[in-house]
Amino acid sequence: MTTGSVLMATTLGTVADKSGTVLSGAAPSVRHVLGIQQSFDDLGRPLRDVTFCVVDLETTGASAAKGSMITEIGAVKVRGGEVLGEFQTLVDPEGPVPAFITVLTGITDAMVVAAPRIAEVLPSFLEFAAGTVLVAHNAPFDTGFLKHAARRLEVPWPAFEVLDTAVLARRALQRDEVRNVKLATLARHFGATTTPDHRALHDARATVDVLHGLLERLGNLGVHSMEDLAGFTSRVTPEQRRKRHLADPLPHAPGVYLFRDRNDEVLYVGTSRDLRRRVRGYFTESETRTRMGEMVSLAERVEPIVCATALEAQVRELRLIAAHRPPYNRRSRFPDRVTWLKLTREPWPRVSVVARVLDDDADYLGPFRRRALAEEALACLHEVFAVRRCAGRLPRTPRGSACALAELGRCLSPCDGSVTQEHYQAEVVRVRRAMTADPEEIVVALRARMRELAVDERYEDAGRWRDRLAALLRGVHRTQRLRQLAGQAELVAAAPGSGGWDVHVVRHGRLCASGVLPPGRPPAPFVDALLSTAESVEPGPGPLPAATAEETETILRWMEQPGLRMARGAWHSDLASAARHLSLLPSS
Repeated sequence: MTTGSVLMATTLGTVADKSGTVLSGAAPSVRHVLGIQQSFDDLGRPLRDVTFCVVDLETTGASAAKGSMITEIGAVKVRGGEVLGEFQTLVDPEGPVPAFITVLTGITDAMVVAAPRIAEVLPSFLEFAAGTVLVAHNAPFDTGFLKHAARRLEVPWPAFEVLDTAVLARRALQRDEVRNVKLATLARHFGATTTPDHRALHDARATVDVLHGLLERLGNLGVHSMEDLAGFTSRVTPEQRRKRHLADPLPHAPGVYLFRDRNDEVLYVGTSRDLRRRVRGYFTESETRTRMGEMVSLAERVEPIVCATALEAQVRELRLIAAHRPPYNRRSRFPDRVTWLKLTREPWPRVSVVARVLDDDADYLGPFRRRALAEEALACLHEVFAVRRCAGRLPRTPRGSACALAELGRCLSPCDGSVTQEHYQAEVVRVRRAMTADPEEIVVALRARMRELAVDERYEDAGRWRDRLAALLRGVHRTQRLRQLAGQAELVAAAPGSGGWDVHVVRHGRLCASGVLPPGRPPAPFVDALLSTAESVEPGPGPLPAATAEETETILRWMEQPGLRMARGAWHSDLASAARHLSLLPSS
C-alpha cells in the first residue's frame, strides 16, 4: 500500500474480543485516537460570543390555532452583556381586542387600529433576529404564535435555536430560592432594572436581566458554552449530563461507537458520520429515548472504531451488533432468526418453511423476517399451484391414498399415483418460475380472486389476499436482489464522498475492504493496493450471500446511488419483475 494514495484505506479484517471470539469484520485497534487534543471547535461556542434575541409578545388570547392574534412584539438583541438593539411595534390584530386583554395589557382597539399588520411586521422582526438564538420566557407560547403567522403568510421560518428562560430557571434554581418561575418572580429575584408589566418591550427587557442572572449562576456550575447550555436545559438527567466527558476523546470522523459498562460488556452499538458529535447527543436534549437514558446511566466508556467511509461504518455496526447482541440495540441482534421458503429437490417436490439455507441445490425464497410472512407467501403459492402440501418425502412410486385437498382439486395428488411425474414436474416448473424469476402468474390469479371478493363485498378477505400477495412479492424481490450481488465473485465500486471517492471491494455480497481515494490521485494503484488487503471469502449456499442479508442489502442501497462508478467488474440492476408487480398492488 503506497503512502498517501491509500492513506484512509482500511480493511474489514478480523480481531478477537476479550473472550477470544473472532469477530468477522471487526476493526483494528484505534485506541491511539483517544489521546488527541480538543480543537477550538470542540470547545463549543462561548456564551459571551453568542448573540441572543430576547422576544416577548402580547396577544388577543392563548392560542394562535384558535384564532388569537399578535397585538405587540418587543425584542432586545444582546451579546456579551451589551444591548445591541431593540425592536418594538404594536400589531393590528385585524379584529377587536378582548376586554380582559385590555385590562391585562392596557392595549386598546384605538392603539392598534393604525398599527401595521403582522404581514408587514413579521419580515422586519425576522430580519432583526437573523443569526441569533431566540430567547423567551415560556418560549413555546411566543415562538408558537410567530411560527403560526409565518405559516399563514407562507414566510419561511428560520431554523432558530431557542432558549426558554422558564425552563432554564427550573433547572438552575432551587425550590427554596423562588416560589415559582414566573417572569415577575424571577425579575424580583435577580433585581431586574425593568419591571414586567405585560407590555412586550418591558417584558423583553426584564427577561434580558433574568437571562443574565441565570447565566451568571450557571457559570459557577461549569456552563460556559452554548452547547453546555443546551445540555443543561435538556430533559436528560444530571447523571447523564455528568457523563458527557465520555464523548470528549472521540474524533470527528465516520465510524462505529460502542457503549461499554463497568464490566466492559457492550451495551449499545451505533454508527455516525461524526462520532464525537453523535455521542455528545446522548448527553443532551437531542436524545429523548428512555431506554437510551437508562443505557447511558450504565455506561462507563465509549469505544470508537474509525472507518474510512460511511458504508464501512454501517456494515461494521451490523457485524458488531450480531456478534455482541447488545441489550439496548433493538434491531439486527439476531440476523439468523429468519425463515425461507424452500422448493425441495426430491421426486415429488413441495414448498416448505425452513429456518436456514443448505447447499443442496434447492430453490429458496426469502429471507422473511417473521415466520408469519413466510406462511402468507406460501399461501399464495398453494392457492395458485397444485403441488403437494403434505410433509415428508414420497417414494418415486407412492402407494398412499388421496387427501381432502386432492378431492377438492387443490392438489395433483402424487400420494395415490394419480398423476404422472411429467405432469407434476410441469407444475413444479411453474412454481420455480414464480419463486425465482417472475411471479406474474400468481399476481394475475390473485388479483382476479381479489376482484371477485370485492364484487361480493368481501372486502376483508380481499384485503387479506392483498397482504399475502405483498408478502410473496417482497420475498421474491428480496431474493432477486440478494442473488444478484451474491453471484458476483468480485466488484470494486466507487462513489463520490466527502473526502474524495469512497471505494469498496465487494465479494459475493460481502464488504471486504474500504478506502477513500483523494481527489486527483490515479485510481489504478489505489484499487490494486486495496484489493491486496481485501478479505478473502467463499460464496454462500444458494441465493445466500457471504454475509447477512441485511449487510448485503446495505451494500445494494449504496450501489444504487447516482454517480456510482465500477473500477473492477460489471454491474447493472435489472430487478423489474417483482418490484413492478409490487408497485401495482392496491393500497390498504
